[in-house]
Amino acid sequence: MNIVPVSCTFSIIIPVLHESELINTQLETLKHIATDEPFEIIVVDGSPTQDTLSVISDRNVKTYSAPQGRGCQMNEGAAHASGDILVFLHVDTLLPPKTLFFIQIALENKRYVGGAFSHQFQVQTPYFRMLSALATLRSQITRAPYGDQVHFLRKTYFDAMGGYKDMPLMEDVELMRRIKKKKDQIIILPNHVITSARRWKQEGLFYTSLRDIIIIFLYWLGIPAEKIARFYPEQKPVNSEDNE
Repeated sequence: MNIVPVSCTFSIIIPVLHESELINTQLETLKHIATDEPFEIIVVDGSPTQDTLSVISDRNVKTYSAPQGRGCQMNEGAAHASGDILVFLHVDTLLPPKTLFFIQIALENKRYVGGAFSHQFQVQTPYFRMLSALATLRSQITRAPYGDQVHFLRKTYFDAMGGYKDMPLMEDVELMRRIKKKKDQIIILPNHVITSARRWKQEGLFYTSLRDIIIIFLYWLGIPAEKIARFYPEQKPVNSEDNE
């Protein structure tokens, strides 16, 4: 029996900071996600110079600015969103084919308030395959997927939850923990989003992996995100070749 989902609309929200090299590539990719579901794209720049917004060539994209910080930027995008379902996408993460269709089918089950995808790196070495498998397994166990697994939530629910917290990092995990605390349910879809390994290329495999483990460990211990942020470097402009 074919499942015919109830029609709904989507808002894809992309927070950016110094991403002029990548943004148009991402926007072009979104034109080909093979969907019949109506969607809008919202880009929110966290830089006062709005250097990413200034290079966007597609005039159908909604653009806004907000204080730096993914949580604050994604909330700004959500405030301007007209879609029934919000999809929070990192600029260096690629969506799988028929993304919106699979989200719509998943949320036909009213017990789910939202969800995320399974994780995969663009670089398919044994080490990165292991990291992806661990990331997906961790999210299935903890029900707290990271932002690069592409969170999606019903807009009414997101608004009722007050959105993401304005914090320097871990805003993705913090929101998922609040959802879990309310005993609401999310779904981790088996479809993989494809994430860039550029941070590991820039900063080194061992250092980046160890730092990320320390950061999440400290956060789960209850250390404030503002203190943990000292371990995390400020984002700098990235060459497009680093996204391969």
